[in-house]
Amino acid sequence: MSISIGAHVDQADPIAEARARDTKVVQFFLGDPQGYQGPVVQYAGGASGLRADAEAAGIDLYVHAPYIVNVATTNNRIRIPSRKLLQQHVDAAAEIGAKGLIVHGGHVENKSDDPRIIETGFDNWRKAIAATDLKLPVLIENTAGGENAMTRYLERIAGVWSAIEGTEGDDLVGFCLDTCHAHAGGNPLETIVDDIRRITGRIDLVHCNDSRDEFDSGADRHASLGAGKIDPDLLAAVVRDAGAPVICETPGGADEHSADFAWLRERM
Repeated sequence: MSISIGAHVDQADPIAEARARDTKVVQFFLGDPQGYQGPVVQYAGGASGLRADAEAAGIDLYVHAPYIVNVATTNNRIRIPSRKLLQQHVDAAAEIGAKGLIVHGGHVENKSDDPRIIETGFDNWRKAIAATDLKLPVLIENTAGGENAMTRYLERIAGVWSAIEGTEGDDLVGFCLDTCHAHAGGNPLETIVDDIRRITGRIDLVHCNDSRDEFDSGADRHASLGAGKIDPDLLAAVVRDAGAPVICETPGGADEHSADFAWLRERM
């Protein structure tokens, strides 16, 4: 089985970044990952040029939505601009011909002891999907920390999926499995692929990252493959079992990423 392995790269020239790593798949941001200003295509040829050049080179593009997107929250001043930003990135990612838009699961406020707050987060995800004109797959990613996170724990991921199911466009909602986040979030990698497939029915992309921290630490700190706390055989097994394209969000540039690719292929 041949699995595409690529990396998260700088957004200015994803084509050149892919070639520097000898890969056919890359992920990048469109604009500021910490800002509400909206997507920006920095590629010299603009959105249409990036799409055409990627297609000509046979390179698959994935876009990561800004980290600040949180459509689950009960805070209107965050949720409403998050929905707007989500739609803007769906539009921009579709315009460049991206294969998917990765979005973190978000969270609800930690101040409330009311267990129903989690159910509100699930329903806010449903409302966000219903309100968004999905033009490409939106891949919800599991996250590492936070007691009120929507996608740290398996039962919460199930809650999100149950809420979304039956909503118009739910066929375009997929899943991005992050190995560091799963490990740090307290989800055993031995069974994570089967667990996620049982809930979502699919894994569309794998973020293959080692973790600088111990199991169930709640810390989102990526490490180069083989340099962290995750068993090397488990990392390779997750990638092999998921059978989806892989993005390494590991430290460094082209040389370090190429070393990560070789490390992973050797163990697969």
